[in-house]
Amino acid sequence: MLLDFDKNQTIEYVKQLGEPAFRGGQLFDALLQAKNLEEISNLSASFKNKIAKDYPCFCILRKLKSVDGTTKYIFRFSDGEIVEGVFMQYKYGNTLCVSTQVGCRMGCAFCASGMNGLKRNLSAGEILQQVLCVNRDQGGNVKNRKVTNIVLMGMGEPLDNYENVTKFLKLVSSNEGINISQRNITLSTCGLVPKIYQLADDGFCVNLTISLHSTSDEKRRKIMPIAKAYSIEQIIKACKYYFEKTGRRFAFEYALVAGENDSLKDADELASLLKGLPCLVNLIPLNYVKEKNLLGSDEKRVKLFLDRLLSCKINATKRRTMGADISGACGQLRRQVMAEES
Repeated sequence: MLLDFDKNQTIEYVKQLGEPAFRGGQLFDALLQAKNLEEISNLSASFKNKIAKDYPCFCILRKLKSVDGTTKYIFRFSDGEIVEGVFMQYKYGNTLCVSTQVGCRMGCAFCASGMNGLKRNLSAGEILQQVLCVNRDQGGNVKNRKVTNIVLMGMGEPLDNYENVTKFLKLVSSNEGINISQRNITLSTCGLVPKIYQLADDGFCVNLTISLHSTSDEKRRKIMPIAKAYSIEQIIKACKYYFEKTGRRFAFEYALVAGENDSLKDADELASLLKGLPCLVNLIPLNYVKEKNLLGSDEKRVKLFLDRLLSCKINATKRRTMGADISGACGQLRRQVMAEES
């Protein structure tokens, strides 16, 4: 897939087709603008025929608009597979939540994305394709981007698709590409400890966020199967290493589940666990997934929990829920359109 190439690789690809190098630059520019093949006016028909089999399908299958202004995008790839992404507007800029896999194999109890397991990994170019499609659809271009921030929090576990995700990070942050700084990119993981170390050692400096959701390994194993492989202690040790290598503060996501992990005792245990760490706690009232037998905490309980953390000098915030009415909030993304069509 051509979007897996950087500019130099695109030029080499074109030269191998017997075409002059400048055609590679023209092709690369068209890709960054998310142009479909028939829209490219400065390439000949014969050249387009040569590259047709490798050219990506820039297809937004459907858009759903929330009452809060959030837009959920449903993307279809060349093989017919579908993923979802979410575009959110904030005062500081526009954030796109992208997917890294078709489905997910982590099996977290509260998440819709992994209900049917993992179908396949997305390539680096397919992850980048989501960014380029939305940037164009929102009226942006390479110089005036409408996508200013990226969160890898859509379908899939990013570190379970390490090679493609890190290649995407290089492509999307390249000066010759769309040039989104890694400091404006957040990667969310359920805690694949060896990959956190590798991410730091490989020189990446994205914002690291851990899906924690519990203060004990016993409780965490009940809702997150990955906890059977890696303990909370191991995760925190890996996060400290990441901070030492990158200087980037890390964050913990904590989804509040009614009657499960939202008591003041839980808040005290969380504060004790994280005391002194250079981190942020992001509280998330659990979003509704109809197939899951779990309910989110009410507003009163969320406020009590947050106030308790703050009183313990823990840096914490409540995440603003966006796109819930279009099933675009945290934990709600899935291959729903494909299910409806099959």
